[in-house]
Amino acid sequence: MANENYKVLIVDDEEDILEFLSYSLTKDGFITKTAKTGYEAINIAKDFIPDVIVLDVMMPGIDGIETCTELRAIEELHNTMIIFLTARNEDYSQIAGFDAGADDYVSKPIKPKVLSSRLKALLRRKPGTYSKQETSDNILVRNDLTIDREKYIVFVQDREILLSKKEFELLYFLASKPNKVFSRDEIYSAVWEDGIIVGERTIDVHIRKLRDKLKIDNIKTYKGVGYKYEE
Repeated sequence: MANENYKVLIVDDEEDILEFLSYSLTKDGFITKTAKTGYEAINIAKDFIPDVIVLDVMMPGIDGIETCTELRAIEELHNTMIIFLTARNEDYSQIAGFDAGADDYVSKPIKPKVLSSRLKALLRRKPGTYSKQETSDNILVRNDLTIDREKYIVFVQDREILLSKKEFELLYFLASKPNKVFSRDEIYSAVWEDGIIVGERTIDVHIRKLRDKLKIDNIKTYKGVGYKYEE
């Protein structure tokens, strides 16, 4: 079926944008639902369990950043991708978005066909699409770190760590080849879809969040080169 009937939740306080994007994405094979506020989006997402949430940053009530934080706290939505849609291009907005758990960031105005292509590109990026060191039953173990690729679960000793989709993929990619230094270009190519433009600080933000959440000192920075997972 077209786009495997991927489900998309579109969240924006402007009715015309909701109708326009929903109509276009539905016509392109997606199953869509819409919400006008962050609170409404959270309630709908719990039942709808979308594959992707397209989330406006500037909304009344709770804004997109706070809404994203709330969505990321819902266990059933850990594998849902979140894309911010905004007219604001300042770096701080992008950094705040990634800090809240966003997977990507697009700016208004955006043509529906461009958004559809972006969604398809992101949804093709599933676990296991790039070469990784395999272990039995899709379990990767690195000392105190355990990564279950099939269930999208990460443990440090007995502590479960909640990661966004991109954080999980970045960690798996680095840990799949311990002690190898990956350049930024290699990381972008493996974890972010080719052709998708992300800010220069995207990797830095995701690495910092991984370190904060894992609370282990295994992810090393090589200035001017890239990063590695050190055993």
